Amino acid sequence: MDRPTPLITAEAIAARVGELGQLITRDYRGKPLLLVGVLDGAFVFLADLCRQVDLPLDLDFVCVQSYREGTESNGRPALTRDLTRPVAGRDVLIVEDIVDTGLTADFLWKLLGTRGASSLALCALLRKKGRAIRDVPVEYLGFEVPDRFIVGYGLDHAQRYRNLPYLAVLERPSSD
Repeated sequence: MDRPTPLITAEAIAARVGELGQLITRDYRGKPLLLVGVLDGAFVFLADLCRQVDLPLDLDFVCVQSYREGTESNGRPALTRDLTRPVAGRDVLIVEDIVDTGLTADFLWKLLGTRGASSLALCALLRKKGRAIRDVPVEYLGFEVPDRFIVGYGLDHAQRYRNLPYLAVLERPSSD
């Protein structure tokens, strides 16, 4: 199995997640907020982020598949787990691990918009430079990263590397 090359330290991630939590707290003060985590990759980020937001909030999850076991998006996001709570009349913050092509975020934006959310915003831990097919606004961004395959801190390759406490580049993803 290839060893990933460290890119962003656990300490840098913790500091940035704290800053994002402060910004979200400031921007949503006095509003009940629904955080919608995109499974599976965003679960670690969402867990840390929600502890940094000093507001009453609800959590819910969706699962959108676009990678399967490969390293490239197939370009067709599919909802494989839907929300359990209604979003009508709610302020909703979608929490993504990474915005790559923008197709998943765009898909969720349109889906939740049709369900009557009062407001929609996107928080992403990472955004890849130069990969956007759909230009989606990322109101809260952790880090811009190069167009490489990133693992760790919840992000995986074939379900591996999610448990790394830092973010890393996987040079040659393999299936072993």
